Amino acid sequence: MSGHTIVLDHERVQRKLARIIHQLHEEYHAEDGIVLVGVAPRGVAIAQRLRAGLAAATDLKVDLAEIELDKDRPLERPASLSMDPEALRDRVVVLVDDVLMSGRTLMHAASFLVQVPLKRLTTVVLVDRRHRAYPIRADIVGLTLSTTLQEHISVRLGKTDTVYLS
Repeated sequence: MSGHTIVLDHERVQRKLARIIHQLHEEYHAEDGIVLVGVAPRGVAIAQRLRAGLAAATDLKVDLAEIELDKDRPLERPASLSMDPEALRDRVVVLVDDVLMSGRTLMHAASFLVQVPLKRLTTVVLVDRRHRAYPIRADIVGLTLSTTLQEHISVRLGKTDTVYLS
């Protein structure tokens, strides 16, 4: 890809995901289970990989859900969850997305999720760009990256997972 710099190649993405899996297991090994909620579309793909990794390496029960919201106009179209929100009541929920920049998407997703009393909400992102406009942070981060506002991060998930900066 011309004009793009590879920030994380496939092997480094796999290492970051393995570290996040380890952190989740370390944090929640004593829980009955957790619910990974991926922000559609790429947060869902990352949540699926985290779930598979947790299943392979631990005996932690992991449920998976998808949250959809309009990332540009989140107040105009309400978020929707692929499971009954009541199923989250008093459970540990892990909100997963690919890139955290302004915090708008994560903030609106978290706001939707906490409409039901949760035991705990943890946020996980693969890349944190640290350009906050909203008061939210990622609890578990694969990579913190200082970028300009004009630069763009692209997360490509597939046979060869890659994170690009352009």
